[in-house]
Amino acid sequence: MPAPLEITAATVEPALLELPWHLPLESWPEETIAALPKGISRHVVRLAYLADYVVAIKETTAELATREYEVLRSLQRDAVPCVEPIAVIAGRRTVDGEPLEPVLVTRHLQFSMPYRAVYSSQRLRPETAGRLVDALAVLLARLHLAGFFWGDVSLSNTLFRRDAGAFAAYLVDAETGQFFPALSQGQREHDLEIARVNIAGELLDLQAGDRLDEGLDPVAVAQGLVDKYRSLWEELTAPERFDASERWRINQRVERLNELGFDIEELSIRTDETGTAVVIQPKVVDAGHHSRRLLRLTGLDAEENQARRLLNDLDAFRARTGRPSADEEVVAHEWLTTVFEPVVRAIPRELRGRLEPAEVFHQLLDHRWVRSDEEGRDVPLSEAMTSYVDTVLRHHREERTFVGPPTTDILQIIAGDDDEDLDRTGPSRDWRDLV
Repeated sequence: MPAPLEITAATVEPALLELPWHLPLESWPEETIAALPKGISRHVVRLAYLADYVVAIKETTAELATREYEVLRSLQRDAVPCVEPIAVIAGRRTVDGEPLEPVLVTRHLQFSMPYRAVYSSQRLRPETAGRLVDALAVLLARLHLAGFFWGDVSLSNTLFRRDAGAFAAYLVDAETGQFFPALSQGQREHDLEIARVNIAGELLDLQAGDRLDEGLDPVAVAQGLVDKYRSLWEELTAPERFDASERWRINQRVERLNELGFDIEELSIRTDETGTAVVIQPKVVDAGHHSRRLLRLTGLDAEENQARRLLNDLDAFRARTGRPSADEEVVAHEWLTTVFEPVVRAIPRELRGRLEPAEVFHQLLDHRWVRSDEEGRDVPLSEAMTSYVDTVLRHHREERTFVGPPTTDILQIIAGDDDEDLDRTGPSRDWRDLV
């Protein structure tokens, strides 16, 4: 008889009971394993099929699994980008009654990639490395605004999704994290130093495997995260002093923060003793300014830069149709049904896992602009779509469902890495199928 399981979950997923919990994760049968890329972990981690989606399962202690589950739930309530916790499962035993480690189950983030899978068969270029650390800097600032000390900031503990030419970062491993009412400067600087050291080490590891562009300096890239974070934190939190006659700078500050993707809960505004100077300090409440506006107008859930690009096209649609004063929601509905949805329907079924629809739309707009510039005419969107599918999307790797060996196996094949501590998952196939 199988041992009774102790399951902690906000919503019980019946399919969880069908997985082979009586086996150590290292011994799970191939048919249960999802062959998706995953990062390096100090724990045994498996990606497995559960109903109609994929979950990540990590063996750890009961205390750490429960703590990380609660931390991830708190981060989700604060709308901080992170993986979704599904359950903690304890009480596992083998058929012989031997105890097995508890596990933390999280939902695999669709269209996400560990940093080692962001680049393909080419070396990691400086531009791509810069976009990765920029995304991580934004994530770290959001965590710190929420009073969360990460304690293990790294590329390996982060998943990345494409975001209109940039990347959006999601926290994966919250094992070392801790909430505080507010973080001190010392705590934030400690997280930054951890990030700087870890990122430099991760990139030096890629450099040793000849996986970095020759012009990329790992130490400089790691320092770039620190510089990006500090400039962002200054914009988000620093007080600003200006002459009382320059009150327009209040709106300017709000607009800059909105452009960065952050909304303002309130502004603290005061004048000095003479009444000739004004000091303002914003209280940033949340990120995702453009994402929330797009969701409100169209129901589309997109990353921040994708949302910004779609909203720009929506504004251009309003101008093209000659209705600058029309109700915004009416125009948004018309744009959605006559512009965006036809593009999504035009994606061939076999290519719909390559990129998210919002990312396809962003790339299509870029493709259309390039063709129009080259041909000296306004290329219709439908014509650009046909060209984009045939020349770009059809040659893009699948990002919703990678089929093949995990990222670590790809690196071992390419770079000759034979680290026995790297976790392996799923059936093997030629790594070129992935890139």
